[in-house]
Amino acid sequence: MPEMNMVQAINDALRLEMRRDARMVVMGEDVGKVGGVFRVTQGLWDEFGDDRVIDTPLSEGGILGTAIGMALYGMLPVPEIQFADFIYPGYDQIVSELAKLRWRSGGEYPAKMVIRTPVGGGIRGGLYHSQSPESLFIHVAGLKVVCPSTPHDAKGLLLASLRDPDPVLFFEPKRIYRASRGEVPEGDYTVDLSRARVAREATSGRAAVTILAWGAMLYEAVAAADKAAEQGVECEIIDLRTLWPLDLDTIIASVKKTGRVVIVHEAARTCGFGAELVALVNEHAFDHLEAPPARVTGFDTPFPYTLEMEYLPLSHRILPAVLETARY
Repeated sequence: MPEMNMVQAINDALRLEMRRDARMVVMGEDVGKVGGVFRVTQGLWDEFGDDRVIDTPLSEGGILGTAIGMALYGMLPVPEIQFADFIYPGYDQIVSELAKLRWRSGGEYPAKMVIRTPVGGGIRGGLYHSQSPESLFIHVAGLKVVCPSTPHDAKGLLLASLRDPDPVLFFEPKRIYRASRGEVPEGDYTVDLSRARVAREATSGRAAVTILAWGAMLYEAVAAADKAAEQGVECEIIDLRTLWPLDLDTIIASVKKTGRVVIVHEAARTCGFGAELVALVNEHAFDHLEAPPARVTGFDTPFPYTLEMEYLPLSHRILPAVLETARY
């Protein structure tokens, strides 16, 4: 089984599905000859040409509006937004049109597309190249939101997203585009969009804490769990993979098992997805909690440039939350 990084795994998924489904079109800023700013679409233009790998103007509203029109005519557009921070000019197209077309037409005019975009910090991108806007889309009914943490899942989740009947926001954590490597099966396979992954299981009778994470923060959670184990605290780590629809059963089963939960995400704390996760844990597992749920997140400020590593919820910020929750 070949080893790939996340860039290679996503590229492999796009190429595989373009060969399988002639309706599929990749489009976005510099996705053609250049292969995208992170080279995720590299080589696709050489194989599929201008008609199916389309360089667009710098107009996110135009890219997404055009893609929606293509989808209404039965095509499968896969627009790339160069950075998630640039998606806001096209936000109205997504929430007012894409998310609602199936419903407003009684199912007569579904608009199927997958919007790919890199998210998160860790590459010294500053305010306009480092944001994590997942909660803005999770809040909108009619959309699915996916964020892989491994190359294996990136390929399988993307193939599943491309074949799912609903529109999907596919968030790619750019900090681990090349840092995360792993075995990726050749050929066709999918990863269920409705299932989280138990990335690390708590097995002993020691004090245990459930950590919920996704994207690049999965690896920070693992690093914190390693340190916590040295101090007698075991962690069960759940990689959400699909943020919405949420695999609540896996989360609640883990929290009932450990009695404690710490949630980690890069986005700002206030109204971040962690707040919804806390609410769901309280609603469904309150009687099993041995400590208040904790959140380790970005701060309620614009994403900084020179203080990037102070902003990100890295392992040295996760560990105290884990230990405090375990010893509550």
